[in-house]
Amino acid sequence: MSTAIVTGQPVPGSSLEGELRALGFDVRLAPDAAQAGTALAAVPAGQRVALVDAGFVGHTHALRLGLTDPRFAASAIPGAVSVQPAAREALSGALRDTAEGPSAADFGTRAGTLAGALADRVAERLAAAYGTDVHRPELGELVAAVPADPQARNEARQAVAAVDDEAIRLRTAVKARDGFFTTYCISPYSRYIARWCARRGLTPNQVTTASLVTALIAAGCAATGTRPGFVAAGLLLLFSFVLDCTDGQLARYSLQYSTLGAWLDATFDRAKEYAYYAGLALGAARGGDDVWALALGAMVLQTCRHVVDFSFNEANHDATANTSPTAALSDKLDSVGWTVWVRRMIVLPIGERWALIAVLTALTTPRATFIVLLIGCALAAAYTTAGRVLRSLTRRATRTDRAAQALAELSDSGPLSELLQRAVRGVPRHTAPAIAALGALVLVLATALSDYGSWWPVLGAAVYALTSAAAVSRPLKGPLDWLVPPVFRAAEYGTILLIAAKADVNGALPAAFGLVAAVAYHHYDTVYRIRGGTGAPPHWLVRAIGGHEGRTLVVTVIAALLTNTDFTVALTVCAVAVALVVLVESIRYWVTAHRRGAPAVHDEGEPA
Repeated sequence: MSTAIVTGQPVPGSSLEGELRALGFDVRLAPDAAQAGTALAAVPAGQRVALVDAGFVGHTHALRLGLTDPRFAASAIPGAVSVQPAAREALSGALRDTAEGPSAADFGTRAGTLAGALADRVAERLAAAYGTDVHRPELGELVAAVPADPQARNEARQAVAAVDDEAIRLRTAVKARDGFFTTYCISPYSRYIARWCARRGLTPNQVTTASLVTALIAAGCAATGTRPGFVAAGLLLLFSFVLDCTDGQLARYSLQYSTLGAWLDATFDRAKEYAYYAGLALGAARGGDDVWALALGAMVLQTCRHVVDFSFNEANHDATANTSPTAALSDKLDSVGWTVWVRRMIVLPIGERWALIAVLTALTTPRATFIVLLIGCALAAAYTTAGRVLRSLTRRATRTDRAAQALAELSDSGPLSELLQRAVRGVPRHTAPAIAALGALVLVLATALSDYGSWWPVLGAAVYALTSAAAVSRPLKGPLDWLVPPVFRAAEYGTILLIAAKADVNGALPAAFGLVAAVAYHHYDTVYRIRGGTGAPPHWLVRAIGGHEGRTLVVTVIAALLTNTDFTVALTVCAVAVALVVLVESIRYWVTAHRRGAPAVHDEGEPA
């Protein structure tokens, strides 16, 4: 339960109390600042508290945006301020300072009362004296005001009546920046599904789970290997994406944000797509076509694309420098309508990608689906990576310790790398990407050019471990150092793919698919923790699963020591062990974070 303290003298005919109760607030009245302080002290410590001026006139959705958004410790609109429990002490201090300060008349408010000024002055005091970041939502056409006289009140009420806040609420439920397919083929009706869900008390997490279940059923249909199964799989995959859009729109429509919800949404997106790849591969196998290498290649490529996104964003999260000419050109292109959509489609975001997969599944074969997907994702990866490299080279950014730490955590270096770093100190500055790429190239070539069972990949893995340790021996603050984590991901995943393909035995590639999926989950989980401001997974977890260089060395060694059949069993055991460790720790962490009320995170800007 939340509490709203309505300050000032009640206004005859005002519906404010009813609106606040409809938003879930327990309403208490306080004619002046002193009584507001007394009312605040009586509110249980774990509750959200809002101060609202009794003379407030505005849309209900304006109150909802200003008072109920869980993503911010404090937020305010004209005539109202709200704080989460973490900012309660600051609110008490700001209210006390305001009560002891100049009279209301000194602020040009109605004579003899603090109405019209108290909430706004408290909000200003929160930021100025207590260092609380007060979020002020963009209201646009929505009205939020505290009129000073009856004429102004009448005008404000007319302005409220002239604007349909429900239409605005529906429109803003849609993500501001989305792909062409999502914007024009999904969102025009999914927003109404979101409203339907909100009116029936469904939560975004329930819709997210429904989307996952639908995608898993789609994967099961694809695994039948029949044309009706492929058609059903394509349709269900599209419906899963509709639900995937709906959960975020429901969260924005009803402001039901949560740490757990953000994690579920991001994690389930990856689980749905990669489970569908496995379903297609199983379906193809039923028809006598082995496409597991293509399925694993698609997962590797897509994951590496995401790591490029994450690493670049983290490296430049708080970098300071003049805007590069490349960025200026990008902004200029964004000012021309048609180029915006072309550029968004070129990167093959999730909407376009899933639509492509669904159509190809229904009309063609799994092999054709994967080949087209690989070509499309490769072109998209080349486009985005080239643009980011150009931006990095033309922008002399100064990167912070926080950015360097995030890149080090994304690198996922294990105990072997830590040991070897002692022997490779003194590496020249800004050479990390070249050193990492050199080691990765040696590893991949040694694996690709040798037969299964050869010790050359083991030698390549040893060189890779040494160069990867050298690459992270200095803080990753160079202009292209954000390339180091994706190079590591490509080397590790690609080596597992190559060795499994060379084993040339049933089960090797599916086992490799499982191992890469488990490791990729760990890497995604690392990203989501960093983005949530909670830091990387615990160090013991990285040590327990070996780090990227340790896992790569283990896979090459067991391939050299074991027959191809035994290698498949060993790879399966590795996949299960890694999956169990990372899943148990991840679920424990996110459920605990949700229970302890960790701040909810934004859901905008999710990568493709």
